[in-house]
Amino acid sequence: MLEVEGLNTYYGDSHILFDVTLHVAAHEVVALLGRNGAGKTTTLCSLMGAVRPQSGRVRLDGKPVAGLPAHAIAKSGMQLVHEERRIFGSLSVEDNIVLAGLTAPGRWPLERIYTLFPRLKERRSSRGTDLSGGEQQMLAIARALVRDPRILLLDEPFEGLAPIIVRDLVRVCRELAASGLTILVVEQNLAAALALSSRAYILNNGHVVHEDTSARLKENPDIIRQYLGV
Repeated sequence: MLEVEGLNTYYGDSHILFDVTLHVAAHEVVALLGRNGAGKTTTLCSLMGAVRPQSGRVRLDGKPVAGLPAHAIAKSGMQLVHEERRIFGSLSVEDNIVLAGLTAPGRWPLERIYTLFPRLKERRSSRGTDLSGGEQQMLAIARALVRDPRILLLDEPFEGLAPIIVRDLVRVCRELAASGLTILVVEQNLAAALALSSRAYILNNGHVVHEDTSARLKENPDIIRQYLGV
């Protein structure tokens, strides 16, 4: 589904990503791990076109998308849920979802969203600013899903949320994966990331330094301590 080869990204003169290479198969959930500042968010933004990589290849289902504007990459089937969530605080929950789906060629019906997130149905008339952090995260994911993506990029979806909310969101992501959605997730919550994913890459200072199955990574405390320990 997603093939990334030799991705190099700069912010001004600062070289952030160094020849990042990874792949995500169709219907697979892959975690991208690393300490703060490792380059995880920059990787997602480079894939989505929010940041233009200087070199490297990105293919979505065999079609090159590197260097395309973000709206063109979104139209091809990729959706990014930003760490900042970026919902419209002055609009209702339902208006946020409807607005996100307006330009989607095959958008989800609202009832499908509400089946996945019953809490959003309860709060459908509430403004974005009146939602809790967990509800805002649900809404951010719902806004991406309504566009019927082929691959979903999640940037720190569990950050700052109560354990019970994290549990519910992991369950939703598992349901999405079981339904066939491909997911690439960046997450500092190691337990949640490894519980959700089948494989994981570790970034360190902009380099991919390790790749393994999530099950084997759980059993490798030396790697976790070396690249993910505080």
